[in-house]
Amino acid sequence: MSSPPTTLTDREREVTTVVADGMSNMEIADQLTLSPLTVKTHVNHAMTKLGARDRAQLVVLAYQTGLTRASWPRL
Repeated sequence: MSSPPTTLTDREREVTTVVADGMSNMEIADQLTLSPLTVKTHVNHAMTKLGARDRAQLVVLAYQTGLTRASWPRL
């Protein structure tokens, strides 16, 4: 397993981690107290920096790089 990407800002890492949890931009905005447009911008920047072609690939890269790890389902 490789180390987490160092090209992402702290906020881009945080947003990417929450994207990997399956949250929508609106849910992320509510959780992090950001506007949905700001969340979208962070997601797009992370995708560009990591070379992800879509949100699904961003999630895969988050797991492959160790940026996030699988956890037990929240019940």
